[in-house]
Amino acid sequence: MRSGRESGRGTQDATPSERPVKRTQDWEWALKLAAARQYRAREGHLNIPRKHVEALPVGLAGPGASGREIAPEDTVLVDLGMWAAYVRRRADKLPDERRAALDELRMRWRRARRGI
Repeated sequence: MRSGRESGRGTQDATPSERPVKRTQDWEWALKLAAARQYRAREGHLNIPRKHVEALPVGLAGPGASGREIAPEDTVLVDLGMWAAYVRRRADKLPDERRAALDELRMRWRRARRGI
């Protein structure tokens, strides 16, 4: 017979205080927007390479960092390049407030194609 805290796999279930907070889409958006702001402040643009991962200090990450693996330097790693590419593809489907937030950062919605 199992004890109250033991699951069927022989491991103990986490108590509510030990469980990571469930991230919402709004928290995820805020996390990625904070990473975009940091990138823009450092680089001066949002032409982010697709494979770029931004290290965001935990203090700037806010509640979106909950449940994520924290790097040794107390940073949260954000797949910013993939997110920027995804957001560009779905620009016409973004809510107005999200589009406006990226417009403030001077997001280029269409990437310039390189001529041959």
